[in-house]
Amino acid sequence: MEQLSSPSIFGLYNNADLVVKIIIGFLFFLSVYSWTIIFDKFFKFSLLLSRTNRFEEIFENSESIDAILRDAKKKRNHPFSLMFISSMKEWKSNVINELKKSGDFNKVTSLKERIESDVYVTLVRSSKKLEKGLNFLAIIGSTAPFIGLFGTVWGIMNSFQGIALSKNTSLAVVAPGIAEALLATGVGLFAAIPAVFFYNIFSNKVNDFHERAEGFSIRLLNLLSRELDRS
Repeated sequence: MEQLSSPSIFGLYNNADLVVKIIIGFLFFLSVYSWTIIFDKFFKFSLLLSRTNRFEEIFENSESIDAILRDAKKKRNHPFSLMFISSMKEWKSNVINELKKSGDFNKVTSLKERIESDVYVTLVRSSKKLEKGLNFLAIIGSTAPFIGLFGTVWGIMNSFQGIALSKNTSLAVVAPGIAEALLATGVGLFAAIPAVFFYNIFSNKVNDFHERAEGFSIRLLNLLSRELDRS
């Protein structure tokens, strides 16, 4: 093990073993990628919240279903819009005209069930899209410390081998190798802590939005049910 020439992080990295360098580089890549996901999620959740508030306001204040549908078609990338458009595909089908003529209760029940199924499927798909990337943050948060620990163990083993070859146990000989090895653990924690922290934040945001979307789906189904009863 070469004697440490610089107390800086870059000095530690330059003097580290090749395996430790590879591990640190991999952990740095994981950290950069996790921050990319974090910033992307922050932007998307902020945009989602503003669009959700606006669509709910339109939904509550619009005088007709057709007015809501026109606005929903302008914002097809929003989960609430997709749920509304999906339900209206069944609502606007020829079945509704048949119901007005026949008044068949079985057909009414069947239509309500299909609308509920469409809304539920759309809700699940939207939730899956929001959760995209969160699994990666969870993986980084749980594995990065152990990857860093492996680099530390590898580096300390090399340090002990260097001590055995030099037959010198002074702190000046031992400290540089141990410091280089511990750098891997530090980088592992640097990658893991933000990943775990923001994973919990975004998971709560997904759950909150899912509950909000379920509430909207109930209001939507109630609205269509009332219109169907009038028909």
